[in-house]
Amino acid sequence: MSVIILGGNECMERQYKDLCKEYKCRAKVFIKPSGSLRNKLGNPDLMICFTGALSHKVLKCAQSEIKGKNTMVEHSRTASIAALRSILEKHTLQQGA
Repeated sequence: MSVIILGGNECMERQYKDLCKEYKCRAKVFIKPSGSLRNKLGNPDLMICFTGALSHKVLKCAQSEIKGKNTMVEHSRTASIAALRSILEKHTLQQGA
């Protein structure tokens, strides 16, 4: 499963990637996206948006880029490891079922 994480805390970027690896997910993390997201997002299975640490402009841009693709989108106000773990558990269980 490929995962895109938008927003979050810079100091936790490595932890986000390590946790995704535990759930057998390939992750791209964009804490502060610079430039166009068009070429960077690709075709992920899941996009996680930490909305507490993400601008509306970046969120709208990302949502328009994945529109029409078969990508699940999850929003979380907090950018904690616990929030990410809960989202990954939910979606990896759905894929396994």
